[in-house]
Amino acid sequence: MGDTVKILLINPEFPDTYWSFRHALPFLGKRAAYPPLGLLTISAMLPESWERRLVDLNVRQLKSSDIEWADMVFATAMIVQKESLLQVIRQCKARGKRVVIGGPYVTTSLESFPDADHIFFGEAEATLPQFIEDLERGEAKPVYKAAERPQLTLTPVPDFRLAELKRYSAMSVQYSRGCPFQCEFCDIIEIYGRIPRTKTNEQMLAELDALREVGWRGTVFIVDDNFIGNKRNVRQLLPALAEWQERHNHPFDLLTEASLNLAEDDDLLDNMRRAGFRRVFLGIETPVEESLLEAQKKQNMHGSMLDAVHKLQSYGMEVMGGFIVGFDNDPEDIFERQVNFIRESAIPLAMVGLLTALPDTQLWRRLKREGRLLAESSGENTNCALNFVPKMDAERLIAGYQSIMRTIYSSGEYYSRVLECLKRVPKDGPAPHQYNVISGFMALMRMALKLGILDKERKEFWRFFHRAATEHREKFAESMRLAAMGYHFRKLAESYD
Repeated sequence: MGDTVKILLINPEFPDTYWSFRHALPFLGKRAAYPPLGLLTISAMLPESWERRLVDLNVRQLKSSDIEWADMVFATAMIVQKESLLQVIRQCKARGKRVVIGGPYVTTSLESFPDADHIFFGEAEATLPQFIEDLERGEAKPVYKAAERPQLTLTPVPDFRLAELKRYSAMSVQYSRGCPFQCEFCDIIEIYGRIPRTKTNEQMLAELDALREVGWRGTVFIVDDNFIGNKRNVRQLLPALAEWQERHNHPFDLLTEASLNLAEDDDLLDNMRRAGFRRVFLGIETPVEESLLEAQKKQNMHGSMLDAVHKLQSYGMEVMGGFIVGFDNDPEDIFERQVNFIRESAIPLAMVGLLTALPDTQLWRRLKREGRLLAESSGENTNCALNFVPKMDAERLIAGYQSIMRTIYSSGEYYSRVLECLKRVPKDGPAPHQYNVISGFMALMRMALKLGILDKERKEFWRFFHRAATEHREKFAESMRLAAMGYHFRKLAESYD
């Protein structure tokens, strides 16, 4: 190929899920939660002379002119983006374009992709440079498979300038890949391994510098599946991260995912507070010990999970939680027990899903041996589609799951949890970045119209609004963000009716 190659990077569309926040984002004037970090990283690995263009289908449509412009199309996907990915491949091949695909879904898929010209399995740091060399010689192969998991010191600073930043509510960076635990249902350990690999402190600060230089201020999501998977390295990172934030007047509020054993480490928590961590997502899964044992989630059995959540909240972090129903050992009253735990823990944003067997996980292999697999997972655990035969009656399981969602996201129940969370989470960390007054005012006006006038639950909204304004004035912006999120989850729950 010539010196100038035009690359179109396409991020397929996400369906309406917990993480899409689709019903909440319009209040903020945003189209999607996060840009496609994988594609921004791939872009940074391409030769400088190549032109590139990003189309994220979650923020804008793919135009014929985009496809015509390109010499080659790169696309990636998670399993929930499967249908959109297949459509992208068909569209681009119909116009005679060379299509390159990779990512988590492609790596773990049980399907073949005959229409794609080049398929990447595994992480691209080791294989993309070889592909570029082969391409220049006219000898590009149809399949590239990573022989090993690469060190993240090979990963460049993502090409943040490629993204339409104003369309997103948060930016994302990655510090590590892999997790030391062995949860039966999890595909992360199958894709990225059980020995967490991390970037250096210098790499992470360079990425934050890059985000700051492109003008980003606000939330940054450290997307690691378990931020504290490599505790030794995290302990070295956090002081540097805190010092960077202090030096730059705290431009970012940080959000991440971690295992529950984070609550056992006071020094780590103190350093996270100093570094500006405002939210953390925990894989809690279930209050039933027998089900935790079944899922090989022993790290959640070291003490009271409720106490662990409250401890994290006391360090200034709003806790989000993942919960699952459908384990073989779930008792008949699992639905009430899940609701009670969510209520008592004061977790506003509880991601409750049906157990799903993801391809080639330990759970998948066990259910296959037991003859209980029904289909490949859609990757969407809130759409009430089971891909295996549960021990509990399937209709009862689905009805019980829907009852959890309707209960915890009914307006009165949800707003009560938010107010309790605001009370539990002190505002005693470093001062966060300054919110844009105009955009904040516009968001409030949109919410007043939608939730305060047009919505059937408007009385509950105004009751909450009054209490948030009088009891939690210093956290009012947070209370309104959570009100918007609650609307998103209520719409998901109402879709079951």
